[in-house]
Amino acid sequence: MSKALFSSKPPGRRSGQQVFVLREDPGGSGDFFVLLVDSVHHDGLTLPGGSAEQNELPHLAARRHLETQTGLVLPLRTILTIDYSPAAELPESLDFVYAGGVVTSRQAGAVRPHQPPQDIRALHWAPQAKLHRVMTDDQYRRVEDAWDAWEHGAGLPLLVRGVPVPVG
Repeated sequence: MSKALFSSKPPGRRSGQQVFVLREDPGGSGDFFVLLVDSVHHDGLTLPGGSAEQNELPHLAARRHLETQTGLVLPLRTILTIDYSPAAELPESLDFVYAGGVVTSRQAGAVRPHQPPQDIRALHWAPQAKLHRVMTDDQYRRVEDAWDAWEHGAGLPLLVRGVPVPVG
């Protein structure tokens, strides 16, 4: 494609990367709990994540935020959902939610002693039934859609210039 067809002033758009991480209920109910962060930048709890920097591969941005905020390092390749937010109070954004999978009890236990950055007040494991009470409506809908995709084995592989990103 000719470079002349590209806009010389592309729109400013934020690319958000979030990670959907689950653990089994340690109480043995068989239910799953999702990992959420309490950030000073958002009302309510959100999935771990943040913006990608310029020229940062999106899955690596998600992995960086997940590790910084929670201490978990997980392979991320599958996108469960994409959420578009038009420009209103914040810049226009595309938010990608990656499948972090189900962590082991040992991995989940490592989250508790992890010291998150100052902009994260706390980390929480929340059951699906309580998500609506602890999240804003838009964040809740995003997580519910990701949960539905995860339960049904749906998801999109992330490609970079047409090549699937390696897992790991």
